[in-house]
Amino acid sequence: MNEKHKLVVVVGSVREGRFGPVVAAWVAERAREHGGFDVEVVDLADVEIPLSLPALSPRFAGDAYPRPAGMASLTSRLTDADAVILVTPEYNHSYPASLKAAIDWHFTQWTAKPVAFVSYGGAAGGRHAILHLENVLTELHAVTIRESLAFPNYFTGWEDGRPLDPEVPGYAKALLDQLAWWAAALRAARDAVPYPA
Repeated sequence: MNEKHKLVVVVGSVREGRFGPVVAAWVAERAREHGGFDVEVVDLADVEIPLSLPALSPRFAGDAYPRPAGMASLTSRLTDADAVILVTPEYNHSYPASLKAAIDWHFTQWTAKPVAFVSYGGAAGGRHAILHLENVLTELHAVTIRESLAFPNYFTGWEDGRPLDPEVPGYAKALLDQLAWWAAALRAARDAVPYPA
């Protein structure tokens, strides 16, 4: 199957001075080189994401869910996506509130779609954030990818927008290979039979 999959790379941090856009740009470049994806980068700093949610869950409200107008582009991109990569730092052994809010404002946009994780942080490289995200995305009926990328001590491990470890591109390819496989399989499944959520 040579058809490209729609991939959305999400910059999960909106913190001042964040490193996320650097990591996301590198990941997006690897995904474009991979050849299996049409890639869009979505920066949550550019999206209106209130912390207060409507009373009714988006699971039950469907298309009638009252999202802010400033969230329309994010919702549309997640809806159209065949796969998603979440780029996240680790804040206090978890992931940012901005990313949790963006996830919680949606439901069917995650359903039966593959999600991969790229994290960065101190000594743990953001792995605690990934563990928490895996639990959350499983609850939303997404399929989390086994391979992930974690960048410990990113402040010394990157130079000129690239990781210094020469093995990292190989790890990125393994992640993207799995993501492409799941994107094809799950899109075919969704097209064949509606997911029983």
